Amino acid sequence: MTNKLFNSLEEAEDFLKEQFGDGESFDVGIKHLFVKDLPVLCAYISGLVDGEALTQLLSSMLPEEDIDIDDEKEYFETIFNFHGRSEETERKAYLLAILSGQVTFITKGGYCYVAELRNYPGRSPEEPDNEKVIRGSRDGFTEGISQNTALVRRRIRNSNLRFELHKISKIGQTDVAIAFMKDIANEEMLDKLRQRLGQINHDGLTMADKSLEEWLFKQKFHPIPFVRYTERPDIVAAHLLEGHVAIMVDTSPSVILVPITIFHLLQHAEEYRQAPIVGTFVRFMRYFGTIMGLLLLPLWYLFVTNESLLPDTLSFLGSQEKSHIPILLQILIADIGIEFLRMAAIHTPTPLSTAMGLVAGVIIGQIAIDVGVFSSEVVLYTAVGAIFTFIIPSYELSISIKLFRIFLLLMTGIWGADGLFIGLFILFTYLCSLRPLQAPYLWPLVPFFPTAMLRVIIRFPMTSDALRPFVVDSKQRKRS
Repeated sequence: MTNKLFNSLEEAEDFLKEQFGDGESFDVGIKHLFVKDLPVLCAYISGLVDGEALTQLLSSMLPEEDIDIDDEKEYFETIFNFHGRSEETERKAYLLAILSGQVTFITKGGYCYVAELRNYPGRSPEEPDNEKVIRGSRDGFTEGISQNTALVRRRIRNSNLRFELHKISKIGQTDVAIAFMKDIANEEMLDKLRQRLGQINHDGLTMADKSLEEWLFKQKFHPIPFVRYTERPDIVAAHLLEGHVAIMVDTSPSVILVPITIFHLLQHAEEYRQAPIVGTFVRFMRYFGTIMGLLLLPLWYLFVTNESLLPDTLSFLGSQEKSHIPILLQILIADIGIEFLRMAAIHTPTPLSTAMGLVAGVIIGQIAIDVGVFSSEVVLYTAVGAIFTFIIPSYELSISIKLFRIFLLLMTGIWGADGLFIGLFILFTYLCSLRPLQAPYLWPLVPFFPTAMLRVIIRFPMTSDALRPFVVDSKQRKRS
């Protein structure tokens, strides 16, 4: 049985020209070279390889003296003893190696060798903008999957750390790596993830990790995030040691963590960079802010429209100014207006963003109050509600909280106090019904696990003997 890929160099060249065209793509290199005295056909994508390393490698292979070639395969493997060399025997894999940035060599006899000289364009690791800490590492994931795996390997120096590589989609052939700790991560969950990855039948993951999330977890029109995104290697390493699974997608600096609950989305690395009592205080503040971000505006509107519910000591909560626009409409316009400002800030060049904030906050806001579009109380409480949503570490969850807040406002506006409690019941029931990857979304609150719930509320010292979370269903609950 031969392991030749082609019968001759001419056949290999014809195959490459058929796939890439004859001179149709300037970045495709198809070169006739010599490895000492052996003619070879070299193929690569110029933008994906390390040009300097390739030049040095080929320079060392220039002919120096006549050498008798008895066994071409043995000759090439002896001369071309590059540490990243491998052999390919299938044309599909050969073509994918070129497209992935590897350098391929076809010998005169038709044998195929691949050299690992990939050098993807990208930036150096830097601290993520949305996950900054006062104390802690300043490196973060980049768009290169190899660099991202190295950042995790640096923190977990254990041979049980696994990175399973998968090629996803028909045309895009995107690299997706499943990271987990062997003998800690749940095998049934891993099998389910592998099965779902194999069932993806699509042209390409153009939106990288977000596209993959929708394919894996069938999110459809659910507003709530089913996974946790992070760009910090230390967060990924901590979750892997707990028994979670991380999913890395090439070209994306965000890593997907599963399984998760809503409380994972409210965690932040800063809590573990401070003393336990300080971390607990920060966690309390974040939970309080999340609840108030959901309830502040509906409760204020309820009190304004039902002054009989207000005790005399809280009479100042009512609206002191009259407007021609109903208060509910004022709140909705102001709340949605803040979202417009956020979107504008994203698309505004950095040197102009400060000026835009001044125009929006001072000029538009003050004039809107002066002309009677908004009452000053509406602007105040809407701004405070927005600040509460901004403290949520997960951007996806903060947007969900905003949608739920609008839902509760509408329910309160239609049915008053009854509508608010009905809306809260619907929202609570909805969250209880969610079980992404069979993990209850409100665990350990529903179902209630007192000990686990205590650890969610309080940031215990790291020296305390804690079991791995029940929700990950790890084979080794006790930490070593």
